[in-house]
Amino acid sequence: MTEIIGKALPRPDALEKVTGQARYPADLVQPHMLQIQVVFARRPHARILAIETEKALQIPGVVAVLTAQDVPFNRLGPILPDQPVLCGEKVRFEGDRVALVLAENKRAAKEGARQIHVLYEDLPAVTDPREALCEGAPLVHEQHGSNCLLHLPLCKGDPVRALQEADVIVEGEFRTGWQEHAFLQTEAGISYIDERGRVVVETAGQWLYEDRRQIARMLQLPEEQVIVRYAAVGGAFGGRDDVYVQPLLALAAWKMRRPVALVWSREESFIGHHKRHPTTIRCRWGARRNGLITAVEAEILADGGAYASTSTEILKVMALLTSGCYEVPHIKIDGYVAYTNNGVSGAFRGFGAPQIHFATECMVTRLAQKLGLDPVEFRRRNMIREGSTELAHAPLPPGVSASAVLEKCAEEVQKRWHREDQQPNEEVRRGIGLACGVKCMGYSFGFPEQATATVAVFGTAEPERAEVRIGAADVGQGAHLTLQQIAAETLQLPLERVSLVCHESGTVPDAGCTAASRITLVAGRAVKEAARVAREKWSDTDQESAKATVQYQPPTTIPLEPVPQRGQLGFCYAYAAQAVEVEVHRETGVVHVRRVISVHDVGKAINTQQITGQVEGGVAQAIGYALLEDFPFKEGRALVRQFGEYALPTAADMPDEIVSVLLEQADPNGPYGARGMAEMPLVPFASAVAIAIQQATGVWITQLPMLPERVLAAIQENASTSSAMQND
Repeated sequence: MTEIIGKALPRPDALEKVTGQARYPADLVQPHMLQIQVVFARRPHARILAIETEKALQIPGVVAVLTAQDVPFNRLGPILPDQPVLCGEKVRFEGDRVALVLAENKRAAKEGARQIHVLYEDLPAVTDPREALCEGAPLVHEQHGSNCLLHLPLCKGDPVRALQEADVIVEGEFRTGWQEHAFLQTEAGISYIDERGRVVVETAGQWLYEDRRQIARMLQLPEEQVIVRYAAVGGAFGGRDDVYVQPLLALAAWKMRRPVALVWSREESFIGHHKRHPTTIRCRWGARRNGLITAVEAEILADGGAYASTSTEILKVMALLTSGCYEVPHIKIDGYVAYTNNGVSGAFRGFGAPQIHFATECMVTRLAQKLGLDPVEFRRRNMIREGSTELAHAPLPPGVSASAVLEKCAEEVQKRWHREDQQPNEEVRRGIGLACGVKCMGYSFGFPEQATATVAVFGTAEPERAEVRIGAADVGQGAHLTLQQIAAETLQLPLERVSLVCHESGTVPDAGCTAASRITLVAGRAVKEAARVAREKWSDTDQESAKATVQYQPPTTIPLEPVPQRGQLGFCYAYAAQAVEVEVHRETGVVHVRRVISVHDVGKAINTQQITGQVEGGVAQAIGYALLEDFPFKEGRALVRQFGEYALPTAADMPDEIVSVLLEQADPNGPYGARGMAEMPLVPFASAVAIAIQQATGVWITQLPMLPERVLAAIQENASTSSAMQND
């Protein structure tokens, strides 16, 4: 046995990345390429009356200006194609693209863009999602008929009666804000026409074949006439799930028949690509005196911004996870996504799960407190187990480990955190919060899930080397090393004898998007099966090579609908529990996360070092989401334009200790039992922090991020209320 699975092997690309040798999209730009400058709308809602390009074309070095009339099919969108490549009639948010200026150098391109004059008729903007759903609100998309992108009413059991019969009821409203992906490499790339007349786009993304599909549709070309190639990807976190510069590059190269380049500035990236959905969640939870939850009633309202992106699917995830890790027999949900003239909302690590868990886990703790029960014991009594059912009444997929991660997390707290009885001082108070999390892995809700891999084995008397071909993007998390390890283990070859080809559409099979924590789970299973079949073919022949292509399709799922048919909504779930210790400065409202225990069932750890890295990186991102990262919009305009205006977590904000605990309860679908986990560190974290703050101060913070001014205001209000009650 090679024993490659489960080892903390170093990343093959680590040295070139830390030495600067890795080539990211911006590194591909050459002096002879035409430079593209995007003319953004920079207003939330307006009708385009005219676009005047004459002055721009007079700038030395400017060779062309492209507008909507130059786009063969002027629609983009991963699910609903509702976003123009270039706007010709109307702009719906400040990041809409109106024109492209192409020039021999960047300076000329920028000056040309400044000389583009767009005559607008400003329209009323709708920037509050609740107001957007009201009758008479300005329509973001007239052809849609309303600003409701999706209304999802769901019901399980008899929640009205169950709430009436509950012994205790708690009610709450929770609000979450926008979050910026903040990847270090902004959107960038190059494009050209190759010797076979194909449009080639070299960029960074999360799904080669989806990028290719949208580009080909835009240019009205056969898909094989478009080649998408990924350079090193400087982070993604869902922020490259949609296409942004890819169609602009392809359009310019196709029109000009010359190589072109585009690198967005940080400001362009901030206004041009989507953010995490802000949400308002109103809910009621009921329970019996015996500590069993009886019913949940929730309204979820998400701001989808100007275009659909993946909003409908994110709402479905929030609805599916409304009851969290808990067995609730009666559930009523009203979910809404509204179009507004704010920035577009879309995929972000966790895909709706962090928002809904912020409400769910806080409500579970509040119920426990109202019943006088220990929050861990209350969770224990209500935890989902094997045989528990989803909203569609089918049993959860095998491998329900919610109880296991809860028990391990509680055990680690008892073992590791022997806290002093006294608090540090009167101004600084400590508290501990524990929360659980669950999320569906891979595509769910009836979306066709698959990954295809090709493995070739070479050797004479025994296998000597292998080549794996698979179109799976590595967005910095080390997915390619994981796939190599799976192939090497299956073929019983040393890792260095397994090569991986994965960067170009057309030369590698489609493995789907690097999203939904699915690459290890689904693409890894495809690699394992292709390697197994290739090895068997090689053994059964006297040839020196054998090749196998295998498409892995997980168990099918069903759509999430108001009256769902019976069936599984997700084919695999991941489970996590986190404990957080915080210090709250009562005079300033500043919250510092001191220690974190993060427990995850990973099914089987393919590479322990990479999993630990995912936990630590996820905790850093979760600290930003919970406490620091405020990305407000005002009247449809983003108030943050640069990193200096956006409070990302730094080394000073990181905990003194992060303990990663990995459980391995094998998933039947995953390669060697592995299941996805990359999103899970963000799922319960914000709620664990809120619970810890409440333990430390006695106040609940119900809006993210939990900024110092919000914490301080809640402490002061609580003190004022307590003082008034004492005086009475």
